[in-house]
Amino acid sequence: MTRTPKHSPYFKTRHISVAHSPDADDLFMYYAIHFGWVDSTQTCFSSCAKDIQTLNEATLRGEYDISAISFALYPLVCDDYALLRTGVSFGNGYGPKLIKKRTTTLKKDFKVALSGAHTTNALLFKLAYPHARIVYKNFLDIESSVLSGEVHAGVLIHESILEYDENLIVEAELWDIWCDLNKRDLPLPLGGMALRRSLPLTIALECESTLTKAVEIAVRNKPLLSRMLLERNLIRVDSAKLETYLNLYANADSITLSDVQIEALDVLFRLGFDAGLYPQLIEANQYMLPCEYLTQRYS
Repeated sequence: MTRTPKHSPYFKTRHISVAHSPDADDLFMYYAIHFGWVDSTQTCFSSCAKDIQTLNEATLRGEYDISAISFALYPLVCDDYALLRTGVSFGNGYGPKLIKKRTTTLKKDFKVALSGAHTTNALLFKLAYPHARIVYKNFLDIESSVLSGEVHAGVLIHESILEYDENLIVEAELWDIWCDLNKRDLPLPLGGMALRRSLPLTIALECESTLTKAVEIAVRNKPLLSRMLLERNLIRVDSAKLETYLNLYANADSITLSDVQIEALDVLFRLGFDAGLYPQLIEANQYMLPCEYLTQRYS
């Protein structure tokens, strides 16, 4: 558990629990707060790191004030959590990979290991391979499950896409599946952050502002922050792979959602709704915090 320092005993701050994954992009986007580069007079953050499916399930239970989530989960929690504009990861020409052993020929009902039922890669996989037999595993165990023959194939995510055993080959790129499904040149929505709606609106807006500043400062100071994370053994990959991974998933496009990213989210939500995975069709813009509130409040 990590905690940001309080400004002063004279300030009354609201404690906010933040959950993020231990993956390089999430750590990179949050740790400017942990290192004291960004602070708030209204909020005091504490964080924990857990794998993304664990966070998806915790969000379904409403455990954290703010949590990283798979975008595919959001329509299932939209009544209880607002969608934050910052801390987002999209693929643009890349994304999770469906891998298998070189000697394996996949049949229609092949057995596959996925990283969680509510992940974006699981949603896209189910649409592309409706007859596959799915087992869910921690993403760190997927490669070994394929190599051992426990499953015929698996979807690699996070840093696992950068390097894998030479006996494995890519059967399909989920980026290509996404492009076939959306019929447009849109980035692939992978993960973002959600904030509990029960928080007072002024506190919620302060949280989003603080987290946005953290991502912005992290991107602006990438070499320094990357070195600090590596020196503290917080990252699973070496410096070269870290730079490659951050260029993919924690970059200027992670600071705040753009119009094209919002459009991509709406397409993802519609694909899930049309497949019967969501009880209602939502549009991302309707579930974000009203940024205009503070200016209108005092006008």
